[in-house]
Amino acid sequence: MLANFEVYLIRALVFLIAIPFHEAAHAFVSWKLGDPTAKNNGRLTMNPIAHFHWIGFLCMLVCGVGFAKPVPADPGRFKNPKAGMAVTAAAGPLANLLLAYVSMILYKLFYYCAPVTRLNTYLALFLYYMVVYNVALAVFNLLPVPPWDGSRIALVFLPQRLYFKVMQYERQIFVVMLLLLMLGVFDIPLYFLENKAFDLLLYGTGYVDRLLFALNGVGV
Repeated sequence: MLANFEVYLIRALVFLIAIPFHEAAHAFVSWKLGDPTAKNNGRLTMNPIAHFHWIGFLCMLVCGVGFAKPVPADPGRFKNPKAGMAVTAAAGPLANLLLAYVSMILYKLFYYCAPVTRLNTYLALFLYYMVVYNVALAVFNLLPVPPWDGSRIALVFLPQRLYFKVMQYERQIFVVMLLLLMLGVFDIPLYFLENKAFDLLLYGTGYVDRLLFALNGVGV
């Protein structure tokens, strides 16, 4: 059995990878679409300090979901401002789902093939949390409510005047959402969505189980 402090250290390491990866994906896609604002502000990096937001980190530790410092973007630099914002916003959650997918494949390989050692136990737990928290980050950030990424995707379907009017109240909506999150209002719907995403990852990596079974007679 691992000590509690060892588990917390592994979880902290996962946060320090998953959150910067999410934010750097925003910065990278924004840059490729013509807006170098985030890149010029030092956000195209895996350095967690560049993305750190203490409230978001606290939410991640306490609630299992959180956020980083918002990645700056200048819609005027995109050929299509709303579409550019939407694609840039989608990049973060998709990056987390990619990390979760790769981590699940590696976890299955460890689970079925690696010998039981203390080091492999650490690695397996690290990969497990990489799946869990990357899924949680992706689902949470896809909520169609400002200021989360899902709002940039959902609002792309609104008329431009209404889109920017909604974004004027982003700060107030953020405060309300944060309070509701702390009160656990979103626990049930987030849990449901995370389980659905987890099921999709299991289905998408099912070939790993079949391959391992065919090769070694192990798997499910």
